[in-house]
Amino acid sequence: MIKPGHSKWKSKLHEIIYEADTPAGKLFDVLLLITILASILLVMLESVPSINNKYYHFFNISEWVITILFSIEYILRIVSIKKPKHYILSYYGLIDLLSTIPKYLSLIFGGAHALVVLRALRLLRIFRVLKITRYLGESNKLLFALKASKPKITVFVFAVVILCLILGSIMYIVEADADSGFISIPRSVYWTIVTLTTVGYGDIAPVTTIGQIIASIVMILGYGIIAVPTGIVSAEYTAQFKKTPTNTRTCESCGTEKHNDDAKFCHNCGDKF
Repeated sequence: MIKPGHSKWKSKLHEIIYEADTPAGKLFDVLLLITILASILLVMLESVPSINNKYYHFFNISEWVITILFSIEYILRIVSIKKPKHYILSYYGLIDLLSTIPKYLSLIFGGAHALVVLRALRLLRIFRVLKITRYLGESNKLLFALKASKPKITVFVFAVVILCLILGSIMYIVEADADSGFISIPRSVYWTIVTLTTVGYGDIAPVTTIGQIIASIVMILGYGIIAVPTGIVSAEYTAQFKKTPTNTRTCESCGTEKHNDDAKFCHNCGDKF
């Protein structure tokens, strides 16, 4: 059904670009995903001096081709939605823009004195990797799980910080006179954090028997502490399978996503699907 004020070709274009529940939409997403990955690969290879010197012209032409393709995609996304402002000012709209303009801006900044600026502008192209999350259905579940886990993880991290302060203070008391590097409480807390996270730089190490016993306890605690946030997020992630919609329906009027599978109207603007 074609909605008033929205032509047939725009509705079809919107279905292909914004949704992935149709064969055409899936094909578009796959091709766009391949283009994004190719772009990132080119940026990575271009950062290697020996490869860039040899294939500079190829990289330059490829970058222009990809930039033009992304520019066309950006324009089509604006054209196919009833209220372009919602897309342009949205998170993904800004990411799409940031991933497209650096190559055009490089035409303005010419000359050897602008090489540093150009380097910084070229790094903006890495924003394209953020667009990948739009096409990975599981990324939404993970995002919701992380948000739901935030209060629990915050309390947990706060408890770990207190534990590090206590253990660091104890290690300072035990090792202060042993000339082992525990010269202050902050430095001892630093050692506790490094040990508790199982990083273990080895720049500071206890030499007393009591200090080594405490260090062993901290190491064992580290394994348990790492597992806790993982368990919290995993539990919330499992819960998302019951809550997260499985469709990719996007409102043609305001661009809102994440509608219920049985929804007939947009939960943001009320427009009928």
